[in-house]
Amino acid sequence: IVVVAVNSTLLTINAGDYIFYTDWAWTSFVVFSISQTLMLVVGATYYLTFTGVPGTATYYALIMTVYTWIAKGAWFALGYPYDFIVTPVWLPSAMLLDLAYWTTKKNKHSLILFGGVLCGMSLPLFNMVNLITVADPLETAFKYPRPTLPPYMTPIEPQVGKFYNSPVALGAGAGAVLACTFAALGCKLNTW
Repeated sequence: IVVVAVNSTLLTINAGDYIFYTDWAWTSFVVFSISQTLMLVVGATYYLTFTGVPGTATYYALIMTVYTWIAKGAWFALGYPYDFIVTPVWLPSAMLLDLAYWTTKKNKHSLILFGGVLCGMSLPLFNMVNLITVADPLETAFKYPRPTLPPYMTPIEPQVGKFYNSPVALGAGAGAVLACTFAALGCKLNTW
């Protein structure tokens, strides 16, 4: 569990980075929400079905959270704002995975379908906590400027009204569909 949680934490460590890209904030929010859903659901369902013990998914998310706090604590030491450290958004979504597995008496197919949808839909909602609890993005961006931007993050004119201007709804919709596939992969890893 520790090895996989470390790797998934490395892939989600910059999930709050969209705060700094003000022109891309909503687009990045959707992309990062989906990537976090991927890392959480695959690892959590893998260990959940491997142990067969409801609660393992939440334990996996807890390890991800603690490692992320440690890593972003190092960022804080380098001068980044403390409120930039990610909030534990994975825990409640992982609890929903555990709940789906437990209430259906350890039915893997229910875990994939119900757990995947619940986790995929909920994570963008909880991820929005990252935006609500941090300092104003514009203020933060000017206070802690980035010297360069990678080419794919070069600011462009925002597409006003696209996707009804709701990154949470877009992330939740995409997450609900994709998380079922992610959950199926997590279960499949136990049968190779």
